[in-house]
Amino acid sequence: MAKQVKPMVHMRIFGAAALGGTLFGLSTCGPKEPIQMNFSETQLTSAVQGHTIHNTQVFSKDGRWVVYDTRNDDNKIGSTGSIEIVNTETGEVRVLYQTTNQTGAGPGVGAATFSPTQDRVLFIHGIRNADASRPYGMTRRTGIGIDIDRPGEPIFMDARDIVPPFTEGALRGGTHAHSWSGDGKWISFTYNDYVMEQLAKTDTAISDLRTVGIMVPHPVEVGEDSTLENNTGACFSVVVTDVAEKPKPGSDQIDRAFDECWIGKSGYRKADGSWQVKAIAFQGNVRDNAGKTITEVFVVDLPKNPMKAGDRPLQGTPTSRPGVPRDVVQRRITHTARGIEGPRHWLRTTPDGRLVCFLASDKQGVIQLFGLSPNGGEIRQITSNDFSIQGPFNIDPTGGWVAYPADNSVFITALATGDTYRITDRFTDEGKPIGAPNWSPDGNAIAYNRYIGAGNNRFLQVFLLRKAD
Repeated sequence: MAKQVKPMVHMRIFGAAALGGTLFGLSTCGPKEPIQMNFSETQLTSAVQGHTIHNTQVFSKDGRWVVYDTRNDDNKIGSTGSIEIVNTETGEVRVLYQTTNQTGAGPGVGAATFSPTQDRVLFIHGIRNADASRPYGMTRRTGIGIDIDRPGEPIFMDARDIVPPFTEGALRGGTHAHSWSGDGKWISFTYNDYVMEQLAKTDTAISDLRTVGIMVPHPVEVGEDSTLENNTGACFSVVVTDVAEKPKPGSDQIDRAFDECWIGKSGYRKADGSWQVKAIAFQGNVRDNAGKTITEVFVVDLPKNPMKAGDRPLQGTPTSRPGVPRDVVQRRITHTARGIEGPRHWLRTTPDGRLVCFLASDKQGVIQLFGLSPNGGEIRQITSNDFSIQGPFNIDPTGGWVAYPADNSVFITALATGDTYRITDRFTDEGKPIGAPNWSPDGNAIAYNRYIGAGNNRFLQVFLLRKAD
């Protein structure tokens, strides 16, 4: 088991504008001299509402703001109406966007991320005509951008067109969990197709299969209609992973691609020595030799121009899903007996693109962090805790540390050595960290969620752990 140092904890609760906090002292003996690291904790938010941060990229490029939606429950995007930001220094809160005609069925907003290069936030937005008969759903959502100096002015990022003839560069369903590439130019997402979902109601051979897509800067015009189902977008959107209704057992075919990440800040070095500028690691559901579904790690290498069609139309047809662009290369990099296991999480890579990380069970059945090269090869176990990791994780900007929830606390682990430290109190089951701890762009702070209060006054709040001098 990796060495763990119990923090010196004198927990205090802070108002939204308070600074300072508890110091968690960490030390370990490395090969030459001890490493010292202290964190102070601040409660950034305190309003009587939810404050849900996304699984990644919640800090502004300068680290001054954290973005969140006002969900108090992860499953309530459809009934959530606002996106807000909180200042990490002063606790000031600003409302960036508020839906109109919000109901329990939609439109709904959530899962907000910050661009790493500009002051723009991107989030899920349900289709504008949402109501009880046409509720928010996996195939009925899109990506909306907001520049923080122009609150309330939505920018439709991905175009949507569900009426044939479909528009190249527009999709026909719902984009979700948007993530910016390291240069802030491309955006990845998971995707579900409305046209295939409707077709599946009358054709049992057809399914709406979750897949992964990207947006690249290139405006796409779609004719507006009175139903508000369609919209023009600032980006050209395509699906980049191949899925099949019935994967062949023992093959690399998948029927679901999901929970992806960009590889490296600017790509990775391939086995032949060449540099792959844009690539995505994702989770794919395969069938083992016995026909059982397991989840493995895949990589998709992307061409410099992903707007060229392959052997199928990029926009799809009335009876087929959107096609993958020309020169996209999809390959499997893990071949395990049991696949990825544990709580839902998104893959993450180091900034240099050398390591792709995921969760799985060790020999004792404990959920640990593992990693391997995007070129495949040997899988390395990174954590060796006596308890399971409880949620998604993130790697810091230096590529040296990973942060994650475990044993009702936030932990960090050195990727090179596996040295592991608890950096918060150990909370109760009701007050434990929720979701993924997020590192600031300079690596000096971590934002995370946990519930405060009880009963009808129990709300998800944002906390900041800041490295102290």
